Amino acid sequence: MQNLGHFLNFLKYEKRYSQHTVTAYEKDLNQFILFGSEMVEDFCLDGVDHHLIRQWVISLMDQGMTVVSVKRKISTLRSLYKFMLREGLMKKNPTELVMVPRSGKKLPQFVQESEMNKLLDVSYFSDDFTGLRDKAVLSLFYGTGMRLAELMGIKLNDLQLNERVVKVLGKRNKERLIPFPAEISVDLGKYINVRNELFGHTNSYLFITEKGDQVYEKLLYRIVRKYLSLVTTMEKRSPHILRHSYATHLLNHGADLNAIKELLGHASLAATQVYTHTSFEKLKKIYNQAHPRA
Repeated sequence: MQNLGHFLNFLKYEKRYSQHTVTAYEKDLNQFILFGSEMVEDFCLDGVDHHLIRQWVISLMDQGMTVVSVKRKISTLRSLYKFMLREGLMKKNPTELVMVPRSGKKLPQFVQESEMNKLLDVSYFSDDFTGLRDKAVLSLFYGTGMRLAELMGIKLNDLQLNERVVKVLGKRNKERLIPFPAEISVDLGKYINVRNELFGHTNSYLFITEKGDQVYEKLLYRIVRKYLSLVTTMEKRSPHILRHSYATHLLNHGADLNAIKELLGHASLAATQVYTHTSFEKLKKIYNQAHPRA
């Protein structure tokens, strides 16, 4: 391809890379071009988007390639598209949204969507105060991705059921508003009605114990462990697992990474990007189902 030739000449004559390095770049790029030609009819380098690149990453990892090797190949591709962007051959760099797992970094665990749907759709919860509270707790953890301390600190006046948003106080005392689905509004409404009948407004916190006191960490952990054990065999069954599940499932359904960052209350995008790695599982399934030679 013409653009590839220009890029390799740029590396050789302007960047003064050794012939060995230029050959390594050429080998990586030809590998990507071969993959793209198998996946896309009339493949061309200036028509590539980040979805195709992520599929390539998945195929490389499926072949057992090390993270170090995959990162090198992505680095090669980034160099090419930076060059094409500078030369006016592209309007946007498709590698910007592509991440690969870091070596040795433990990826977040998450509950499968089918398991969460089963938990919240099947009648695992009783209709008394405890059951309604527990379902509201699980629904809000999974439906907003908020932290344990944030959920503990919610007060009744932080909740806007009609608008379906909740105000939480996050790290560094930063407030944020998190939207939630109508289904959670129903769960919260049922819980609040029974809560107020039993305890009135003597406690300003949303979630309280059977004695009317503010919920505490150990209780919330017990609630989450109890109900997750009904639908998953995962060893880790904590509120933070539900936060991971929230972010991963949003990403799998096409949510923008920057939007997820704001919803989670992350200070930087780097903390959110770890969830792009867990979404490889979903992309692998799509690749294996769609590609004729998978």
